[in-house]
Amino acid sequence: MNGHISAPAVRQSPQAVRSGGIFAEMQHAGAGNPEIIGYICNGFTPSVPKPAHNEQSTMTQKLLLTASLLFAAASALAQPKIIAHRGYWTVPGSAQNSLASFTKADSCGVFGSEIDVWLTADDRLIVNHDRIYRGTDIDMERSKAREIQLIVLPNGENIPSLDEYLELVASKPATRLVLEMKSLSDLNREDLAARKIVQALKKHELMERTDLIAFSINACLAFRKIAPDARVFYLNGDLPPQSIRDLGLTGIDYSGEVLRQNPEWVKQAHDLGLEVNVWTIDKSEDMRYFINLGVDYITTDYPELLQQQLSR
Repeated sequence: MNGHISAPAVRQSPQAVRSGGIFAEMQHAGAGNPEIIGYICNGFTPSVPKPAHNEQSTMTQKLLLTASLLFAAASALAQPKIIAHRGYWTVPGSAQNSLASFTKADSCGVFGSEIDVWLTADDRLIVNHDRIYRGTDIDMERSKAREIQLIVLPNGENIPSLDEYLELVASKPATRLVLEMKSLSDLNREDLAARKIVQALKKHELMERTDLIAFSINACLAFRKIAPDARVFYLNGDLPPQSIRDLGLTGIDYSGEVLRQNPEWVKQAHDLGLEVNVWTIDKSEDMRYFINLGVDYITTDYPELLQQQLSR
């Protein structure tokens, strides 16, 4: 992507949800009375002494307090989740789409980390963004994986295969994977790439922890056909939410420029049951704009800066 998401990888028990989920969010949002919080989350009756004044007034006050707590919790839960663009590569020891970039994204505590995947000339899958690697004439689509993987990244790693990358992702279950399939010159090869990507994800038991994204509508539809339950987002920015809903996709994953030009698409998408990601948002003022716009996910090269903006 020149720039997802769902439920956490590990399902919590109902008790864990009550004690660790909305309860913690309410506390973080500054919800005041712990006994009322306990009543909402755990179902016990708060030991609030009865005041001397009118019982109906007391009940009204309780209802208003409960409503305010629920609103505060909903506001906290509604904050966008952070996606590290090409991993967390803007720190020492990392590089775009490197293994280190995923490890550093995971250590940073982001919701998800994005990668770019190419199908090579010999039908292998490798992880890299640009079609032509800078300073070389190596074309990701037209070269063999063996040649591509000799390229050394700025942090000293070699370009990884998708299999190598997924092995690392599988070992770090806290962070979701956002996988972009790069557009290819032949649509039949896009179909092949989609099949191979799904096979690789299933091999590593990562289908439920992965969002699939693509600029090619053909690639999106190939993913939808091969893996009907997969979460698939469209990147190109040329289709309104209703069209995305009609195609059976999960949501829109559009650039900041597109969503600034069409801010109404965020509400339209949500009204249709779709999710919204925006990329690649690296400035504080842009982060605040899209936080306030109500997107579900923000993809950024600077996840710690976005964490600061979300904690304000």
